[in-house]
Amino acid sequence: MFSAMLLAISIVALSQFALYYWRAVLAGVAAQPVSDRVLVAAQVENGRLTPQHFQTLAGLHDLTPDLHPNRSGLGPVRVYYRFIEALDAFLGKRIPSLAVWSERERVICARYAAVQVDRRLQANLDLAASLRSC
Repeated sequence: MFSAMLLAISIVALSQFALYYWRAVLAGVAAQPVSDRVLVAAQVENGRLTPQHFQTLAGLHDLTPDLHPNRSGLGPVRVYYRFIEALDAFLGKRIPSLAVWSERERVICARYAAVQVDRRLQANLDLAASLRSC
């Protein structure tokens, strides 16, 4: 009985650590600068991303060719975005602090998608430049 309880607590603790680590990586990537060409392509006014830009940026991400197909795309981030969006839809009006938090999290998701699009575009431009120089 004690060993089963210890195993359950360990699994919960490891899962919590993995979730916090993934969230920290997400925020770290989202904190990187986004180029103006991505902001223009996503039709972002005044350079400020909003949660509504996530779908546009996810669409741009799907359109840009990936030179490293074994990398993970936006799959987990899309799931996280939808989860936060659903949480906001159900409880956001009743709990204002949750609405503010969910808005902030969805902006982080949009920034993450913008950085990923920017990385893909830069990798493709670098490859094209190296092919021209041959």
